[in-house]
Amino acid sequence: MDFSWGLILDFGIISIALLLSTFIRSRVSFFQKYLIPNALTAGFILLIMYNFVFPALELTTVRFGEMVYHLLNVSFIAMTLRKPPPKEAQGNSAIFATSVAVLSQYALQALLGLLITFLFMSTLFPNLFPSFGFLLPLGFVLGPGQAFAIGNGWEPMGFAGAGTVGLTFAAVGFLWACFGGVFLINYGIRRGWVKRDQIEILRSRGVRTGLYQKHEEKPVGSRLSTETEAIDSMTFHLGLIFFTYLLSYLLLKGLTALLGLIGPLGYELAVNLWGINFVFSAVVAMLVRLVASKLDVDYTFDNHTLSRFSGLSVDVMVAAAVGGISLVIVGQYLIQILILSAIAGSLALLIVPWFCSRIYTDHQFYRMLLVYGVSTGTLPTGLALLRVVDPNFETPAASDYMFSTGITFLLAIPFILSINLPAYSVTNNNPLLFWLAVAVSAAYLLFVVVAFLLISKRRAVHKANHIWYPHHKDADNRKNVKAG
Repeated sequence: MDFSWGLILDFGIISIALLLSTFIRSRVSFFQKYLIPNALTAGFILLIMYNFVFPALELTTVRFGEMVYHLLNVSFIAMTLRKPPPKEAQGNSAIFATSVAVLSQYALQALLGLLITFLFMSTLFPNLFPSFGFLLPLGFVLGPGQAFAIGNGWEPMGFAGAGTVGLTFAAVGFLWACFGGVFLINYGIRRGWVKRDQIEILRSRGVRTGLYQKHEEKPVGSRLSTETEAIDSMTFHLGLIFFTYLLSYLLLKGLTALLGLIGPLGYELAVNLWGINFVFSAVVAMLVRLVASKLDVDYTFDNHTLSRFSGLSVDVMVAAAVGGISLVIVGQYLIQILILSAIAGSLALLIVPWFCSRIYTDHQFYRMLLVYGVSTGTLPTGLALLRVVDPNFETPAASDYMFSTGITFLLAIPFILSINLPAYSVTNNNPLLFWLAVAVSAAYLLFVVVAFLLISKRRAVHKANHIWYPHHKDADNRKNVKAG
């Protein structure tokens, strides 16, 4: 029969890569030592196959970009629908502090990206498209789906292969998140930043190999919240997630229609809003949970099941994002990508621990890992790093981040409006539009500095030459590590 097998083939090939990468990590010490996520290994397996082998079989990654876009949104929904931690475990000012921390890296990366792009255009690469530098924060902070979607919008303006370049920045960001995150975890262990009980978890064989041992008791991954005779619990949660996703789609369709009434500026804003759909997905998920709570049916939402759906989305998304990169297109921008990524990754590795240890007053290490992952490899990678030290998300780090997305979105509206300015500087032949985007990035960086000083107070300047602010609890941890 003449059925379409394209999507099934894509998922089948990705599944084979994920299974193969799981086997590799369980056997090869290098992957265990650096805690390399199986999805990242699977992505590079797919990258090799789709660039050098599968073209002869007429297999392409044409659907990978859309897959990545949707799966990132689904992962946000699944995590946001989870029941928040108990009152005593929740953050307070940490929610706003998280927004400031995320915006700090976005502003810094955008400013650096634009200025270094201008330097490239003035010297070695005069034909480089002015929006090139914006793909750095789009790929590192917003994610492969958003970088691909917004980059595709620049291709008709003259930026050939922008979508693929966006995926490449995201893939390099995953590498920084993976190796940099593992370095921070190990460095934190040596310096006493990690609690003693978490150190024992990290040293366990199961964490290293990625598999529970044969005779080891297996933890409960999810719990039933429905009678299977009526509807399977997995079906119920899947329906809940995609019902929420449909609502976010309808919300964006409505906003697009309203903004279209404004004219061209409204239409361009609407296009950019679709590029950050994960924000609207998270906000709608918050509303769905709020309504369910008012109707007293939120007890049917199982956190473990929702975490499994989020994990599934993240694993497939990361593999597809890396596997969807075209080396032919990347080769045209390889030097620029490597230079920008190296600068941004190095700064994140230095600045995020310094910044987070001072702006937060509780769970600093957990929050720092999440922010670092978000600043280099998007939320799913941040969650993957957090999961290493907080497997069941018992700290408020993850939930506070979800709640912070609404605040971050409101604060980022001027930023969103400025995303297309460098591209317009070409289409309108007006270089001032490029410098207006630079000014917006600089203004955000100034806002972040002021907010940081107000939140951190004396911690902001006390022992400023230390990469990690020495809280009293950290000092106790260091003593325990040395004693152990």
